[in-house]
Amino acid sequence: MTRIALVTGAGGGIGAAVAVALAADGWTVVLAGRRLETLEATAGAAGNGSISIPCDVTNPASVQSLFAEIDERYGRLDLLFNNAGVGAPAMPLEELSVEQWRSVVDTNLTGAFLCTQEAFRLMKRQVPRGGRIINNGSISATTPRPLSAPYTATKHAITGLTKSTALDGRAYDIACGQIDIGNAATDMIRAVADVGALQPDGTIQLEPTIDPAHVGEAVVYMADLPLSANVPSLTVMATKMPFVGRG
Repeated sequence: MTRIALVTGAGGGIGAAVAVALAADGWTVVLAGRRLETLEATAGAAGNGSISIPCDVTNPASVQSLFAEIDERYGRLDLLFNNAGVGAPAMPLEELSVEQWRSVVDTNLTGAFLCTQEAFRLMKRQVPRGGRIINNGSISATTPRPLSAPYTATKHAITGLTKSTALDGRAYDIACGQIDIGNAATDMIRAVADVGALQPDGTIQLEPTIDPAHVGEAVVYMADLPLSANVPSLTVMATKMPFVGRG
């Protein structure tokens, strides 16, 4: 049976790396994101029948339309990788605007919830029943960088969403786990290796990074497990980055 995966935020970075890895593993991958041109670039790199569907995960109607098209095309969804995410500018939290806060919350948390909700509806009624949801968390959830309140708060909340999803999905053969990533060399994080990152002691230090392909490999491992087995939490990070004992 063809396995169908949905990757949000698939136009670049972690999403693109995971989509390419899943496609190489034999999955048919649906690529979702706001910009069709970047999705098409990922689809070209992934191959294996990957398709692009523009979607704004902050918009309930857009998410519903995305899942309706998946249902119409394939009649099922075996894997959802909730990856779409944004950050806010690094600044003291008292200087952040409500709009900046809401932008991060709407994408990172509400977007993941909306996609999870639609995935539940499809996975519960499809035959065979069930599926897997993997959320892109962050090591920032428990060990944040300075000046990262919106991003850190949403990633901490994703951990709660992951646990609730795993619990609520048990009765329907829906497994849910989370991958926390440290310093994958995407456009969002590459600067830590080039110009350095602010540390809790106020210094700026260069930090090592890892190839995003390693994240793709880790997601494939989680995705390929039978639904009777689950990885609730997995961390992939640059070995020498300041994380263990940070601060």
